[in-house]
Amino acid sequence: MKGQKGHLCLLGDADHVHVRRWAQEMLARGWRVSVLTARPMAQTGVEQIVLPAVHRSTDWLWRVGAARAAVRTLRPDLLHAHYITSYGYLGARVAGRIPLVMTAWGSDLLVTPFESRLKHWLTGWTLRRAQLITGDSADLVAAARAYGPAAALHEVHWGVDLNRFKPVNWADKPGFEAVSLRSWSANYRVDQILRAFAQVRRTHPQARLHLLGGGPDEAALKVLATELGLQQAVQFHGRLDDAGMAAVLARCKLSISVPASDATSVSLLEGMACGLAVIASDLPANRQWLPPEALVPVDDVEALARRWLALADDDALAHSQGAAHAQRMQTEGARAVQMDRVDALYQELLASS
Repeated sequence: MKGQKGHLCLLGDADHVHVRRWAQEMLARGWRVSVLTARPMAQTGVEQIVLPAVHRSTDWLWRVGAARAAVRTLRPDLLHAHYITSYGYLGARVAGRIPLVMTAWGSDLLVTPFESRLKHWLTGWTLRRAQLITGDSADLVAAARAYGPAAALHEVHWGVDLNRFKPVNWADKPGFEAVSLRSWSANYRVDQILRAFAQVRRTHPQARLHLLGGGPDEAALKVLATELGLQQAVQFHGRLDDAGMAAVLARCKLSISVPASDATSVSLLEGMACGLAVIASDLPANRQWLPPEALVPVDDVEALARRWLALADDDALAHSQGAAHAQRMQTEGARAVQMDRVDALYQELLASS
């Protein structure tokens, strides 16, 4: 029966697919789920309490009163904050005696704390108020551990719906098409993907590139694609639901993810689960999932183009690498397995509180 395990309140952006998926997974496992959010979504399937909008990082300091009032109204058994330097801070301020879980997402521990001494101190203060901390890569867990929290730390990645993201017949794919599922913002270096693609097109004029994700750099990226003469070869899909993403991945043979900073990327895992060859930036989290030959230095357009060309020139190589990725995801990538772990951790935390 829904709710029999207790009332879980998630603190996070309800308009983000990761938070929505987490909520649905816990509903399916018998939790009552509510979401306390500054960025609501029209349809989440769970109760939402909406905080005043946040426009700058300092706004989080002024959302404590509203968050505290919401928690008093909800009276949850467990709080779980997603993103340490925003909702984690709110959770640390309002949890009181309620057990508090925090999940790091990446930049909240790998980038933001190093922007100032105050942010570094505040990140540590926040983490030390949690009873359980998770991160989706070994380097992210290590970054949390460096602040000396007393909480248990666990590496838990987001996982992939293997029923939806799965390989299709390689021979049915039209030519050599590539995809990037990363957001159109500076960290994800989509402009560099376009520049590398321009080099690939010189010898593979039939190559195609699909860009998913959407984001603030959309206009600039479309201008760049036109300047590079790629407007007929690049399709800007924007944000798609799972079915839409799976349909695009089914056409493609290569997935590209070359951000400057990242933890374990769900889009990387989705491409692997679909049996695509992968090129990714040489970051610690990516080294956990990919062999050295699949990695390229951050901000190295030439290396990205060379690797892309090598795969486009050798379809059998791309196929074999994609098959190996899909096999690994079958054993290590299922979202259901990861969410079962979280469910068990929640119950252990409540039992010990």
